[in-house]
Amino acid sequence: MTTRVPWQPDAYLDLVRRACFICELLAGNADYPHHVAYRDEFAIVFASAFPSVLGHFLVAPVVHREHVIDDFTAEEYLAIQAVVHRAGRALGDLVPTERLYVLSLGSQQGNRHVHWHLAPLPPGVPYEEQQAALFAPERGYLDVPDDELADLSRRLGERMAT
Repeated sequence: MTTRVPWQPDAYLDLVRRACFICELLAGNADYPHHVAYRDEFAIVFASAFPSVLGHFLVAPVVHREHVIDDFTAEEYLAIQAVVHRAGRALGDLVPTERLYVLSLGSQQGNRHVHWHLAPLPPGVPYEEQQAALFAPERGYLDVPDDELADLSRRLGERMAT
């Protein structure tokens, strides 16, 4: 059974301002554990530590980049968007999805390393709870059991590899 956990804004701000969580994940820092589904020389796909829905994953460049457009050549941008597309297609095969939300969040004040969120909206969610409301802090985040998250990450990686 997956439950929701209340959002803790102060703890979250401390986490995202202390260090680049993506660079720390890539460096293998145990203080920043994530389930990695896929990685190549250019991009990494990993499960969100604070999932708004089941199947919430992030795609990020391996090299630290901060601006969603200006830090990429057209070819680099298209290459990472190809990973976003592959991950999104694979997620849709694994998790019931009414619509896949793809968005880039972050700020120069925290979460500086550019990344894209892939959040599969489950079928049947009332319209008032969709779109931006899906990510509202007052909803908290899902407490997905670690073994389920590890299995979903593994299956996503397998689908992306084919």
